[in-house]
Amino acid sequence: MQCDYFDAGRCRSCALMGVPYAAQLADKDAAVRTLLADAAPADVWLEPFTGPESAFRNKAKLVVGGRRGEPTLGILDPTGAGVDLRHCGLYEPGLHEAVLRLPDLVGRLGLTPYDVPRRTGELKHVLVTHSPDGELMVRFVLRSPGQLGRLERSLPDLLARLPGTRVVTANFLPQHAALLEGEQEQVLTEHATLPMRVNGITLHLRPQSFFQTNTTVAAGLYRQAQEWLAEVAPTSLWDLYCGVGGFALHALTTATPPAQVTGIEVSEEAVASAEHTLGEIPLQDNGTHATFRADDATRYAVQRPPEQAPDAVVVNPPRRGFGRELAAWLDHSRVQHVVYSSCNARSLAVDLEAMPHLQVRRARLFDMFPQTSHHEVMVLLERR
Repeated sequence: MQCDYFDAGRCRSCALMGVPYAAQLADKDAAVRTLLADAAPADVWLEPFTGPESAFRNKAKLVVGGRRGEPTLGILDPTGAGVDLRHCGLYEPGLHEAVLRLPDLVGRLGLTPYDVPRRTGELKHVLVTHSPDGELMVRFVLRSPGQLGRLERSLPDLLARLPGTRVVTANFLPQHAALLEGEQEQVLTEHATLPMRVNGITLHLRPQSFFQTNTTVAAGLYRQAQEWLAEVAPTSLWDLYCGVGGFALHALTTATPPAQVTGIEVSEEAVASAEHTLGEIPLQDNGTHATFRADDATRYAVQRPPEQAPDAVVVNPPRRGFGRELAAWLDHSRVQHVVYSSCNARSLAVDLEAMPHLQVRRARLFDMFPQTSHHEVMVLLERR
């Protein structure tokens, strides 16, 4: 992949830009295998799962710079000035078209871009998510609700000029901090969720719900977990850190024998998204049942007596991993299989070391972030 922004030194986010993709993939695969060598020997590894090396991102996280009426959308340079990246080659085609239109639309809103060095202005970020069916969720991150009326009055024009837009929101981030969004959000459109069709299952994303950046590779990740779980056929399953329920909902569609599936996620928004999707899935008439609950994953697990432990657990924790308390509980529980999806092989290695009674049977790299050293790796663990 070639990038004019990278070549000109305007953006260095893609640190591997210019490195042949085959070499990127081989180096990344070798790196995660080395990091996990003590727990995952060479014979358990499958070939890496890949998608396209460009035009793969379903999300645009755009910092707004420039000045009122002439905004830049992209990143900030070291001085805090806006760098416009509207022609970034990582965006899916439909998202790319939307990003090209956004600077003009933002300019028409009349909102003053937030000036980081001076701590003045109003509009901080524009966050856009694109679905496989060509629909958009557009979120405007504002410093305060004071300009909400301006955004509401401009909504008809925005919807007319940005075809496919389903959800528009205003998010409020009053503090001067290195954050992407605030906690408070107001939906401005009739629809509050963005349907994301993945492997025949339509997940419903709410504004602050997490979803993987690469839809193609996310679909492969879900299918792999689905296949591994179908092979071990648990009668009960927990999906910890379940997000919008991708792993749990995929497991439900192939549950044999009857499975009791529980999804645990601290975000109430994500749980609401999972419940929305669950209500649309025709479950098998064999006793299969699912529930989702807003709770801390570790707290939920360790408070359960041993006899309530499931046959299998899926975990997809943050980059830091899930830590020693949950690792110890899993290691000494009756759980027979664990599917662990990780975006940080270093923290995964630490967690695996803390679970000596569970050994790696399968492992696979999923290249979620081409052009960077970031990775996603998933392992299947089995009790010794």
